[in-house]
Amino acid sequence: MGSFTGNPFAALTTVVVLTSASSTLCLGTNSRLGRVADRTRVVAAQLAHLVADEENRALYQCQLQALEVRWTLLLRALRSFYMSLGSFAAATLISLVGSILAVSALHAAFMATAFLALLSGTVGVAGLVVGCIVMVKETRLAIRSLAEEAQLSQEGDRQLSG
Repeated sequence: MGSFTGNPFAALTTVVVLTSASSTLCLGTNSRLGRVADRTRVVAAQLAHLVADEENRALYQCQLQALEVRWTLLLRALRSFYMSLGSFAAATLISLVGSILAVSALHAAFMATAFLALLSGTVGVAGLVVGCIVMVKETRLAIRSLAEEAQLSQEGDRQLSG
């Protein structure tokens, strides 16, 4: 990557990489949200077919609550990633305007656009960081849910064989 002062477009390379990262995270998060929605439908259908006094009812209700927390976290992460995409798009446009102003005699306008581009890029990076932190929390919940389901499956197998 070239010097930012020698080539006003050099900073755009970084913005392109960050935009690509945001897009990839959006796609992955959307996929995870779809899987959580599918699992929610399955658990809700199982819960609907249970008799009111059946002992598994509390288990399915607990699973539904955990799924609700997971989809809330995924939506929060998705919002952060989309905010990043928008911020990086704005930073790109502002940088392009700033590159035009860099060759002109409008030094104050160039400095203002450079500040706005930096601010927009900073918001984008903050969105990526926040979204990734939220995704780590959601992943922990997903792993905990899988461990609980595996334990219940093993207990069910022991009851059938015993």
